[in-house]
Amino acid sequence: MMMEQLKQTEQAGVEKKYTAKQYMKFWLPSLIGVLLFLVPIPVNGKVTIGLGIMADALQYAIADYIPLFMTTVICLSAVGSLIVKFTDLSLIKKSPFLSALFDISTFWLVLRCVGALFAVFTLTQTGPEMVASELTGGVMLYDLIPVLMVWFLFACLFMPLLLEFGLMDFIGTMVRKIMFPLFKLPGRSSIDALASWMGSGTVGVLLTTQQYESGYYTKREAAVVATNFSIASIAFSLVIARFLNIDHMFISFYATVVVTGVIAAIVCPRIPPLSGKKEKYLETVGKQIDEEVPKQVSSFQWGIEKAVEKAGQVKSYRGVAKSGVLNVIDIWFALIPLVMALGTFALVIAEFTPVFDILSYPFVPLLELLQIPEAQAAAPAMIVGFADMFLPAVVGSGIESELTRFVIGVMSLAQLIYMSEIGVLLLKSKIPISFVELFIIFLQRTIITLPIAAVMAHVFFF
Repeated sequence: MMMEQLKQTEQAGVEKKYTAKQYMKFWLPSLIGVLLFLVPIPVNGKVTIGLGIMADALQYAIADYIPLFMTTVICLSAVGSLIVKFTDLSLIKKSPFLSALFDISTFWLVLRCVGALFAVFTLTQTGPEMVASELTGGVMLYDLIPVLMVWFLFACLFMPLLLEFGLMDFIGTMVRKIMFPLFKLPGRSSIDALASWMGSGTVGVLLTTQQYESGYYTKREAAVVATNFSIASIAFSLVIARFLNIDHMFISFYATVVVTGVIAAIVCPRIPPLSGKKEKYLETVGKQIDEEVPKQVSSFQWGIEKAVEKAGQVKSYRGVAKSGVLNVIDIWFALIPLVMALGTFALVIAEFTPVFDILSYPFVPLLELLQIPEAQAAAPAMIVGFADMFLPAVVGSGIESELTRFVIGVMSLAQLIYMSEIGVLLLKSKIPISFVELFIIFLQRTIITLPIAAVMAHVFFF
């Protein structure tokens, strides 16, 4: 009887006693993680985060060498995969990490080889002009990949500060009552959104992927978070606003981005294809999350307990650091070749074919209905964002109407799904989402957010 009462008391949530050292193991690394990933810092007229300052500094210091270095990495990735595919190299076969890195399916192998060819063509200015052009391969190798290289380097190295020491567990418990009713998501997904808003959408997707593969998101939750919360950072939003010459209205502009994004995040998870995703965790790890708060225990107290327990599971800081380094290598060798291949291919279609122009025809009457000036010129910007987030701004930069440029800028950020970066990340991950589903979600977000963006634009420009 006494044992049963004790068990009931524990379940009711008697506060556990922890040492100062145990508490410090939670809050000190978590505080550093918050400072690096989530605290906005104004630098030279733009808002960034600590991680961004380090990434920008490294990129500036080695900018001239990054294209050659990453071309080498992309080629080594392709060559290594070819060697494993057609030989029996026991050194790689015996290493779980190297085997996972290079022993890949034929489809991904072909994409790695295509990425290597595109990188070499662009770097040496040989091969087809449409591939090596500064509008296609040049954008990928000289503009996007350097940013991804340095951001992923620091994100992978420091992300354990958010994931491994209890911060996600604490925040998840605290905000679950808000996140679940609105978005049907666990509270910890709020960290993904914050990391994206303050830093980078790719960091948000990387965070989501790692959470899913660690058993903290179901298949549906991971798909929803990755396609609805990994929005562009404040810093990139400012770049878009400046490029479109509407930065003098940045507060109104970003407020519109946030409102449209939140509404899309409420609607999209409730309709197919996202609503049809299974509420099952990755089979190889199973469920590893519990944000339910026992009765008679405050959310804050329970969050602290779960956080300290999570931090206590870290046995070796060296092991955490090693895991971060391996993640960097995995991203550089496995993901960036695919970004080079698929991103360049998407830009070739956008720049040298009429595909996106044809697909944009249905948006002309919709834009006219919403009283958007220069609807014919603006329509391609509504669809070309699927290739790359920056392309709508390129299309819209020559449009005279400030209101139209405002709407185009909002849409380029609110659509969120673009193949040159986010799309490749998702297709490469274990999150169960296909290319067709990504395009459907892109269209859904466009249809949902466009009327809202138009109405808010008319209010601000009244």
